Amino acid sequence: MTNPLFEITDQPIDPEELTNKVSRREAGAITLFLGTVRELTFGKKTLYLEYEAYPAMAVAQLERIGLEVRERWADTVVAVTHRIGRLEISDIAVVIAVSSPHRKAAYEANEYVIERIKQIVPIWKKEHGEDGSEWIGDQLNRQAYPEGRPLLADMA
Repeated sequence: MTNPLFEITDQPIDPEELTNKVSRREAGAITLFLGTVRELTFGKKTLYLEYEAYPAMAVAQLERIGLEVRERWADTVVAVTHRIGRLEISDIAVVIAVSSPHRKAAYEANEYVIERIKQIVPIWKKEHGEDGSEWIGDQLNRQAYPEGRPLLADMA
């Protein structure tokens, strides 16, 4: 069974679709975070990115983050979609929508979600730049993949 609030996709993401997923009469605030592909990273020009994921585990971890948010900010609703595949400069890689009765909780929860995604969700990024390409490693840059692409064994 899939959870429509948490998805991994190889298609462009529509931010309005995520907004609609969390919109409700009780919400006085909806925050929306769009993570996009930037052209320069630490002074190096990026041509495009490739994202890969372990989709079943990634969705399970996104659901886990959603539960964590509900425990910390009781009356929030979260939706997250992360894109995989080749993304060009300015493409949307991730959208996080959070609704809450009050803006402070919506802002805090949204920031919490992106930080937790970087910590625990098995999504990997390969940067293609003018000087070649490389797997960046995990999203917190704690683990590199000098021999090439990440393997599922790397998650153990």
